[in-house]
Amino acid sequence: MKLMLLVLAVILLLVRVTQAMRCWGKLGRCRTTCEQNEVFHILCTDEAKCCVNPKHIPVKT
Repeated sequence: MKLMLLVLAVILLLVRVTQAMRCWGKLGRCRTTCEQNEVFHILCTDEAKCCVNPKHIPVKT
């Protein structure tokens, strides 16, 4: 029973850690490094980069 409780606790912690914070109106993700197809636009609250797909960033005219 204790082993089952320990396994459940570890799984819940892993699920919590792997969820990325959202930014830029939920179109971007807070990460330390952006993927190849993403661009850095603003900083997140934890000083990580807000990585956004370039098609979601408005173009200045």
